[in-house]
Amino acid sequence: MTFSQRLPASFHSGALDRVRAAMAEEGLSALLLDDPLDVAYLTGFQHFPNERPVACYLPEQGSPLLLVPDLEREYAADQGAYAEILAYPEFPGVVPPFAVLARHLDILPATAGYAPSTAVGRTVQLATAFPGTRWRVSDAVGATRQRKTPEEIVLHEEAARIADAMIEAGVALVRDALAGGGDLPTETELEAHVTAFGSRMMYAEHTDIVVVPMLTGGLVYGGANSAQPHRLPGGDRLVHGESFMLSLGCAVGGRFVESERTFFLGEPDDAQRRYYETVREAQQVGTEALLAGATCASANQTCLAVIREAGFGEYLRHRQGHGIGLGFHEPPWLEDGDDTVLAPGMILSSEPGIYIPGHAGYRISDTVLITEGGPRRLTAYPKSLADIVIA
Repeated sequence: MTFSQRLPASFHSGALDRVRAAMAEEGLSALLLDDPLDVAYLTGFQHFPNERPVACYLPEQGSPLLLVPDLEREYAADQGAYAEILAYPEFPGVVPPFAVLARHLDILPATAGYAPSTAVGRTVQLATAFPGTRWRVSDAVGATRQRKTPEEIVLHEEAARIADAMIEAGVALVRDALAGGGDLPTETELEAHVTAFGSRMMYAEHTDIVVVPMLTGGLVYGGANSAQPHRLPGGDRLVHGESFMLSLGCAVGGRFVESERTFFLGEPDDAQRRYYETVREAQQVGTEALLAGATCASANQTCLAVIREAGFGEYLRHRQGHGIGLGFHEPPWLEDGDDTVLAPGMILSSEPGIYIPGHAGYRISDTVLITEGGPRRLTAYPKSLADIVIA
């Protein structure tokens, strides 16, 4: 039995309806979205962004337009883009891309919005191509994307299954190396192994695979290297007696999850145990605080208070977590400065950590779905001390 990553047309029509409702509340006649994730959300078209604009033009009524360079036209059609495809010859073009769009329209909008992520240079191009339109920033699509539909949640659940299996594959590689008595893997060798395992698993079991920049992968680091939260894997080998971190994720249908665990190579000493158990408790308490109706700020404060009260506040380097969806990191943010109210359908990471310079970092992350009945972990790799010691 295979798993199809393709979303039905009903998802895209529903997304357009929800975004148009938000447009009406903002008094907008149209939206122009050039963020590749917004384009994917509205049309299903995934692409690698570059200097050539790709944008979705969404009017109040009628079909959306997908503006693409001519070299992407067939690719958009092959993906079954949920939009009318309008191609321009080349960039910068004798006729600029957004001027091609404006000339195609029967009526230019009186008021239109673009996403907060749209570059300043592109806003100037829009103003030039649409001289009579009043442009302003709109987060109509970004806000809509925060609450996932049942069709999207199925994709996140499947991604969680694969991400957990990637962790299992990484642990198995380390166990086999220990049993064989040879060298332990380097960070890059371990990262390459889990990345390849996840992609092989996906291609063996899925159809209609949506390829995104990071299909499977993540960060792998051991010992003192793991005290730098986003350090890239290097050539250092794992060392017996130290901890190491598997910070992994994957995307199914373009929808991400992350699953992260800290492991010990051999029995931890008292200090290592205390560091780890403090983070495990903070992650448990913080996850339980992800309740519909609570704010991101309150959940973050509840989570990180466990670490501060244990006396490790000086080793905090980041917030509790962040939203996950078409973006690996996206709003809302589980941080003191974000008062967003959590709502059913939101998916977030819960990943507190502490980082002791010269020693190690300790982080545990699950991908969590907000529901009416409380938070539900989508990732499920165990995290008790007995489960993360590799003897």
